[in-house]
Amino acid sequence: MKHPLSLTWELDSLFAGGSASSEFDEFLNTLAGDIERLHKDVQGAVIPQDVEATKPLDSVIELLQSCSGRLVLAAEFAVCLGAQNQQDKGAVKLSGKVAGLSARFQGIRSEFDNVLRQTGDDVWDQWMIRPEIADLSFVLNESRNLAREKMSPELESLALELAVDGYHGWSEHYETIVSSIAIPFEDNVLSVGQAFNKLDDPDPKVREVMFHKWEEAWSGAADFCSDALNHLGGFRLKLYKGRGWENVLKEPLSINRMSNETLNVMWEVIGNSKPALVSYLERKAKLLGMESLGWADVGAPIGKSSGKVPYDQAAVDIVTQFRKFSPKMAEFAEHAFNNNWIEVEDRPGKRPGGFCVSFPERKESRIFMTYSGTPSSVSTLAHELGHAYHSFLLDDQPVFNQNYAMNVAETASTFAEVIVADAQVKAAGSTEEKLALLEAKIQNSVAFFMNIHARFLFETRFYEKRKIGLVHAEELSALMVEAQKEAYCDVLSDYHPHFWASKLHFYATEVPFYNFPYTVGYMFSTGLYRLALQEGASFADKYDDLLRDTGVMTLEALVTKHLGTDLTQPDFWQGAADLILADIAEFMEMTKEFA
Repeated sequence: MKHPLSLTWELDSLFAGGSASSEFDEFLNTLAGDIERLHKDVQGAVIPQDVEATKPLDSVIELLQSCSGRLVLAAEFAVCLGAQNQQDKGAVKLSGKVAGLSARFQGIRSEFDNVLRQTGDDVWDQWMIRPEIADLSFVLNESRNLAREKMSPELESLALELAVDGYHGWSEHYETIVSSIAIPFEDNVLSVGQAFNKLDDPDPKVREVMFHKWEEAWSGAADFCSDALNHLGGFRLKLYKGRGWENVLKEPLSINRMSNETLNVMWEVIGNSKPALVSYLERKAKLLGMESLGWADVGAPIGKSSGKVPYDQAAVDIVTQFRKFSPKMAEFAEHAFNNNWIEVEDRPGKRPGGFCVSFPERKESRIFMTYSGTPSSVSTLAHELGHAYHSFLLDDQPVFNQNYAMNVAETASTFAEVIVADAQVKAAGSTEEKLALLEAKIQNSVAFFMNIHARFLFETRFYEKRKIGLVHAEELSALMVEAQKEAYCDVLSDYHPHFWASKLHFYATEVPFYNFPYTVGYMFSTGLYRLALQEGASFADKYDDLLRDTGVMTLEALVTKHLGTDLTQPDFWQGAADLILADIAEFMEMTKEFA
């Protein structure tokens, strides 16, 4: 691995010139032309009456995949430009242009799905086993079935076009709100991303001051955020009503290719595990010399790790631990570091949070975060590399088959994170360091079992209220606190009323209910890690095979095929929870003198 590693990513290999790129402009113009050609082809498509008549549609499917892959490249490139510099107005303009192309494409895709919908069952069955099409049969069946549950193609196309300046427009407006927020701290003015990193500072005074300023800043933006959230929610509800969908979870469950039964079983297992987390949080309060933890103290570190980890060292550590599980995963991570696919610099103007985007057309990925040198930051880096590795495993698949759901995406990322976090605990040089690292690992359980659960409860209840009318900012804050108290079993001394305003995920338009898939991924990855510990080195190939199938199977079918397990039963989920409970038990044993 080369040293020193760059702290900024390299985007010019995708399109030179950033938001002023003439190369990207030419790419978009060519794509726009191909989308219009696709439209003519789809308009000329005839409902096949026999299997021979399906053959002319092969070229349409090929162009659909080509346009889809290039739209992903365009959209994610624009995302990268906007994330690295929130003041880049050119990036905002490009995002709008790509959104328009995407809406146009989705409308055409909806028209083609209508061809699928109207194809007779006998012809369909013969079509799907044709050698040229068989590999795409899962995705095409999925599209056909979903088309039968939507509005007419004309209305779906209209809704998609209106969404550009309506639905997606409100999401972009939220981004504008975030980019305008500046939070004073000591002698500096911090961006939202920089301020967020202060919320888990080891110094309780820093946490207290920053949390107060954080709440104050989002309180000032609350009316603007509530406008955005209400209109996003209202658009979804109107669209669902037009489609005849009564349950707001229908779309997110469909997107995540899982059943409500599986989701409910998982939450039930988590609920039964929460008493252990409550005990942990109560013990943590004692260790910090507090009567009870406040919201800003939940993520506070316990004890001392070996200090800040330089970025180059974090890269070496991650690659080393990946190699113990899978040489292929390690080699991929080295490639990502060496080719400057990762943006980690701590500077003003960056978007908060972290993400990984992949470009199927170029067989590349990019990772975005602000690296701080904490164990949590190292884990985030491993997490995002897990996403990139997942995409890498699908590089040789057809474009349609690379579209995997968020829950399995979070499985791959969290699995990579667990590999590193577990290794950090085992390699600790002292009892104090081990305690600090073990506690940091348990914090993930709190995040996925409690924080994400609070988001899920809030969003579910918000939609019920939104069906009646607008939900003003004060009501949203009250709903948020109610959900947090329930999810955290009311173990905290205070809560985060404006969390609904500060969390980008509530404003994402690509994936509704951008919350429960995180917990599904966490539990799924933990269950996989338990099996990896049991089976040893041979599990790496099984893991890769499972990830390769994530674009062509439901979650339940995936697990049945590769693990021989039924996810609608609690056994697999309980096995994952048991591994988490074992960490908590070890923490409680190590700190029993404080009981």
